[in-house]
Amino acid sequence: MGVLSPTRTMRLWGPRSLGVALGVFMTIGFALQLLGGPFQRRLPGLQLRHSWASSLGPAAPSCPPRQHLVFLKTHKSGSSSVLSLLHRYGDRHGLRFALPARYQFGYPRLFQASRVKGYRPQSGGTQPPFHILCHHMRFNLKEVLQVMPSDSFFFSIVRDPAALARSAFSYYKSTSSAFRKAPSLAAFLANPRAFYRPGARGDHYARNLLWFDFGLPFPPELRTKRGNPHVSRDPNPPQLPSGAGPPAHTLDPNALFHPVPIVADGHSQMSSPASLDLGSSSFIQWNLAWLDSVFDLVLVAEYFDESLVLLADALCWGLDDVVGFMHNAQAGGGQDRSTIDDGGLTTEERQLTARARAWNNLDWALYVHFNRSLWARIKQYGQSRLDSAVAELRARREALAKHCLVGGEALDPKYITDRRFRPFQFGSGKVLGYVLRSGLSLQDQEECERLATPELQYKDKLDAKQFPPTVSLPLKTSRRPSP
Repeated sequence: MGVLSPTRTMRLWGPRSLGVALGVFMTIGFALQLLGGPFQRRLPGLQLRHSWASSLGPAAPSCPPRQHLVFLKTHKSGSSSVLSLLHRYGDRHGLRFALPARYQFGYPRLFQASRVKGYRPQSGGTQPPFHILCHHMRFNLKEVLQVMPSDSFFFSIVRDPAALARSAFSYYKSTSSAFRKAPSLAAFLANPRAFYRPGARGDHYARNLLWFDFGLPFPPELRTKRGNPHVSRDPNPPQLPSGAGPPAHTLDPNALFHPVPIVADGHSQMSSPASLDLGSSSFIQWNLAWLDSVFDLVLVAEYFDESLVLLADALCWGLDDVVGFMHNAQAGGGQDRSTIDDGGLTTEERQLTARARAWNNLDWALYVHFNRSLWARIKQYGQSRLDSAVAELRARREALAKHCLVGGEALDPKYITDRRFRPFQFGSGKVLGYVLRSGLSLQDQEECERLATPELQYKDKLDAKQFPPTVSLPLKTSRRPSP
């Protein structure tokens, strides 16, 4: 993964040198989509025990912080917590956000540049550049690059499909027709085709939601004849980098949570689980290779803090820039690692996990791929160095929570009376939020508010800051201005 340079962009859009290989895909009836600073005021008593620069290594202070950022905010994957970091960073540094008119960029339709508030394609280069694009969208690289600079850092986050399914079923039960008809997630996964209809309203939430959010095309068996948002209407496929054939590996859930050995041909070799019958996986591997050519980093929700350390390192940011509170978390819905690596699960829970991964087979392939790339990056970064940085990040977060928050943790929304901090309630679960302690200094109050503000309220705050309302002054008729 590297920076998406203009040269790289041209290669992705260039002549169809892979036409022969892509012709194989056309024969089965589909075409790939065209890429269509530490706190300024540290809180009293909360200084780091040692500088973040020393924990990151000597390269950290010598590089300028990256400030052109594209974050693909995937659903139910811990992305709201990442969004909070970006909101705070951009707010503190006076950066310009590419904002939607409301809260999403026309989702579930593919992203269109025209949906960015204040975007003027005919400005002749006079429009100030956007720094950060980070709100919900269905990814569409060609349109994103109409808005964002070509040197932008692209990143996203993924989550184990089994954990994602549990969260999505609770949150989108009233939105997805498939979930709404099912009495429970177990009943849905026992016979999903009895409830799921491709193209039905909201049913993109019920299967391969990550794959959908990444804007990837679906294989023929997952499409519908009725015009639904799953099918890309753009006939031009993304071009893979020259010489980048499909990786010669298959998938193994048992190898997920550790670095994968490298074999002689330079690819990770794994055996395929019986529940994931993908054959040669050419379709999937071509799409994953394309994502590798676009995204500089993909975080993994089950290793959230480790991912944040790697993000800070990649962006040349300080520790305080990636320390924050969890947002949009449902009561009782914590991302416990033990539920993901299958340790301690009952037989029924193991069966539910296996069925969720099999039903969301494209998401499972996506997750395996980016979990592997995360661990490869951890190995390069250094495990002991990472452990030290993660411990520092967690200590800093805990200290901030004790300093800023009533109870030092997230609370049931019934205790949150200040509408500025009460998260939007949706779905069957309660979305937790924060109450600030009284008696904070003005400086601490400002920083604690940034940490505790939910995503919708923060978006409104940024919108008002970036597009201040115009005030019409009444005309004074008693006295005419002099010529």
